[in-house]
Amino acid sequence: MRVLVVTAVPVERDAVTRAFGGPEERVALPGAELHRCGAFDVLAGGAGPAAAAAATAFALASGAPASGASASRASASRASASGAPASAPYGLVVSAGIGGAFTPVTPLGSLIVADGIVAADLGAETADGFLPVTALGFGRDRFTPPPALVRAVAAATGAAAGPVLTVSTVTGSAERAGALLAAHPGALAEAMEGFGVAEAAARAGVPVLEVRAVSNAVGPRDRDAWRIGDALAALTAAFGKAAPVLEGWNSHEDLEG
Repeated sequence: MRVLVVTAVPVERDAVTRAFGGPEERVALPGAELHRCGAFDVLAGGAGPAAAAAATAFALASGAPASGASASRASASRASASGAPASAPYGLVVSAGIGGAFTPVTPLGSLIVADGIVAADLGAETADGFLPVTALGFGRDRFTPPPALVRAVAAATGAAAGPVLTVSTVTGSAERAGALLAAHPGALAEAMEGFGVAEAAARAGVPVLEVRAVSNAVGPRDRDAWRIGDALAALTAAFGKAAPVLEGWNSHEDLEG
């Protein structure tokens, strides 16, 4: 099974690809470069849910064809009736990167696997407070990754499992952090891409997972306290441990998801 991993920026993409070792094939896509490492295709799709959704949707639609002899075999075996090569079959999409956490539940350098991918600021402000898009009568504000896969990845990596919030504006105050926790009790972290990746994957009918390494605490911005290097190292370690789980996962074993 092929796995598409979508990060925001190249430094996160490179942290993921380091986990796999061995030769790395680079495939040019419009506006991006996909790094192929065995069964894993890793893409830096851009920051924010819109860029993440667009990059994920394009990668899923294009299939990032292999090169050389493998491309010829793939084209022959997956050719459509019109003769055009079909997309590479992705069995799973993973949103991955670093993020802020609601400490001390998830300390700096720790790992989180999302059991819920939540659009925390998609909706409307009213006189009575924030209303999620679902309360307005349309859209959705949450995706649930396959539960058995979440448990397996958490067990393999030592990650905490819990909701990860997707925001378009990074939290910069204690008041905003408190409001997010009040609206989403039990949330472990915030990041900017997970919901966009999940939206694109869902429309393609592909299961989704989100993995985050904690680089900073959610709340007042204190760049001196950030541990980006530690978080990137933790991300590499996480994919080194999770790779066999992700590559070998069978969606039929997780029908409850």
